[in-house]
Amino acid sequence: MVWLTETAQPFPNVSPSRLAIYQLQSPTFKKAKRRRKVMTSLIAPIIRNHLNSPVLLGGSQCGSIIFLRASLPMRIGLICRAATILSIVAALLGCRSPSSNNQETLKARPLIPREFVRTPERLVRGSYLVNGVAWCFSCHDPLDFSKPGWPPVLGKEGSGYDWGSFGQVAPNITPDLETGAGSWTDDMLARAIREGVAHDGHFLNPAVMPYEFYRAMSDEDLASVIVYLRSIPPVRNHLPLPKTTDNLVTPYAVPITSPIPQPNISTPQKRGAYLVQIAGCQYCHTLRDVNRRSLPGLEFAGGDLVTTGPHPEASSANITQDPSGISYYDEAQFLKTIRTGKVGARQISPNMPWWYFARMTDEDLKSVFAFLRTVKPVHHRVDNTEPVSYCRICGRKHAGGALN
Repeated sequence: MVWLTETAQPFPNVSPSRLAIYQLQSPTFKKAKRRRKVMTSLIAPIIRNHLNSPVLLGGSQCGSIIFLRASLPMRIGLICRAATILSIVAALLGCRSPSSNNQETLKARPLIPREFVRTPERLVRGSYLVNGVAWCFSCHDPLDFSKPGWPPVLGKEGSGYDWGSFGQVAPNITPDLETGAGSWTDDMLARAIREGVAHDGHFLNPAVMPYEFYRAMSDEDLASVIVYLRSIPPVRNHLPLPKTTDNLVTPYAVPITSPIPQPNISTPQKRGAYLVQIAGCQYCHTLRDVNRRSLPGLEFAGGDLVTTGPHPEASSANITQDPSGISYYDEAQFLKTIRTGKVGARQISPNMPWWYFARMTDEDLKSVFAFLRTVKPVHHRVDNTEPVSYCRICGRKHAGGALN
């Protein structure tokens, strides 16, 4: 938006015969001739109605209006009307006020100098989280589509991937100095993982990077992840810059400024609750609105239809204990499904990163199942053997939607 300010200095070079001279110098308008013409055409009638003397619309970065011959009330009236018009036009055309900071300025916390100490325990724990629970390489790695579960390509772990048609680029997070995260600080990685802010300060898309769930990751687990990422072989892999948008919805990109302690895992249910959170199970199994908020009453009830990217079209399953979900699962069946990627003879979709979850310990998988048994049952049929159709329960289209 162009702000209107009054300058007391006269402009001796303005000819009295000219009604108005317009000069918009906002950086936004320099790149938009069409916007400049629209703004001018809207402001000109106001000026003509109020002044019979030369007017200069010009100024510095934010723009200014200089009135050469006008009474003070006239100037005030003109400013108010022009400001109103400009506000409306700016809103319609997507212009931003120079004083309105972008999200990065408003929300991203400053980086701090910290370095996580490398220990054998952290290396082991970090490997377990990255290659299992947090399934990091399912995005930050080219996948072997010829194998069940689409595991990462050996030797390319963490090297990033350009998901072309999907419109996203998962960066190279190996220690390569030129094309990877070798020059990033530990806090750059920490801020990206849990707060959704990239190393260069732009916000990450929460529909792609599940940092809203990694926010629950304890400080020690976070340190373990970063220590492990520093230990993997560097892989040189040049990737295009990620696409960003000013309209990105980032409700969970909130600075973390206090310690996150180790979770209470005194019972299988509590242990499972933590694992389900940092594994991002609700990332697929709970539907979201346009603001990335969970649809009330549909927690873990599935129905998220994935239609883009290299994955075959599929809808996430209802994993509550309702008969339309997985009430027929016992603990053994749950572990077998995760380990094999099959329900009986039926192969589950590779959209479900079961290959990574299969690397979790029996104790952790049993804890996940114990937690899921405590989740409120939700009636919501999702069946990937049925065609995609409208569902009256969730108001979306998904496989088997017409069955509800």
